Amino acid sequence: MSAGMSLFALLRRRAAAAAAAAAPRAGPVFFPPCRKRSASQSYSDNSRTPGAGDPAKERARTRRAPKSVSVLLFPGQGSQFVGMGRGLLEYGNVKEMFSVAQKVLGYDLLDLCLNGPEEDLMKTVHCQPAVFVTSLAAVERLNQENPVAIESCVAAAGFSVGEFAALVFSGAMDFTEALFAVKVRAEAMQKASDQTRSGMLSVIGRPQANYKYACLQAREHCLSLGIQNPVCSVANYLFPDGRVIAGHREALDFLQKNSRQLHFARTRQLSVSGAFHTSLMEPAMEPLRDVLRKLEVRRPHIAVHSNVDGKRYMHDNHVRQQLTKQLVLPVKWEQTLHEIYERTQGQDFPHTYEVGPGKQLGATLQKCNMKAFKNYTHVDVTLPQDE
Repeated sequence: MSAGMSLFALLRRRAAAAAAAAAPRAGPVFFPPCRKRSASQSYSDNSRTPGAGDPAKERARTRRAPKSVSVLLFPGQGSQFVGMGRGLLEYGNVKEMFSVAQKVLGYDLLDLCLNGPEEDLMKTVHCQPAVFVTSLAAVERLNQENPVAIESCVAAAGFSVGEFAALVFSGAMDFTEALFAVKVRAEAMQKASDQTRSGMLSVIGRPQANYKYACLQAREHCLSLGIQNPVCSVANYLFPDGRVIAGHREALDFLQKNSRQLHFARTRQLSVSGAFHTSLMEPAMEPLRDVLRKLEVRRPHIAVHSNVDGKRYMHDNHVRQQLTKQLVLPVKWEQTLHEIYERTQGQDFPHTYEVGPGKQLGATLQKCNMKAFKNYTHVDVTLPQDE
């Protein structure tokens, strides 16, 4: 056995031992295979390429760099659609995952994903768990079809609720417990949304657009209508000149009506129930904070980047703090992508896999970093392997 392979095996054993030591000692907890495999990939904390030491093999690895490491991106709310998951049932423990989900949620999530009705799937309380489970089911497909992509994963990120899936994949949270936290989160966000007539507006601006000033004008408009403490702010930073603005409906209506003067090239109301990632979600913070206190959270075994600032999670309390803050702070997805794909000149980009419904994260990657996008693959959640 080469020195390089020996080092890799050692790192795998250390990570596996750490994961075993951190596992709960009592109570039935479901561990998807993706969690166990990802937990063994701790070399991202030590070396970007497992098996350092042999110069000839190092040179060979450098030439194969685009395939040597991978990054997984997990989508968030808004990517769901009726029929998602149909192509995943033959893989790994996917059926068991949906069976566990039915017990945690109290309804048949698989039937809702496959057959709808669409209006029920689109509800916040349903779509967040649906996207979470379907995304981790997509990891099962990727593992069966391309296990190297899982074994060589060095980083992950998830958009909004997608962070929970990324953390489960990294070994930081257990599937069942994380799903319960997603359930609590979705219910709390739905309740907060019901308190105020609010929403979210997708905006593509021209270079001269000033989003902060536009939101200020929208809030002043709301004040003129007698609305107290109006909210209107950037909720998602997607890509250069791509934003999602959220707040009171009257503020969003003002932005759409005055889009030309505000230098917005295109605006579109999103089909969501509230102003996520703004101060209007403050009522949801305590329920989520409370459930996260009760869950076992570990330091991720690979780099998982937070929506709050794009930085990687460092320890268990950091995970709890950032996931709670994420409810009321904007998703800095563009900044997160810059963090993930930052590299020295001449270094190749990893292969990126979007695991879950939709291809929205691939579209944002294409706008943020075309070179990284050239190594992008979407893992289909609708078509079986033979179709």
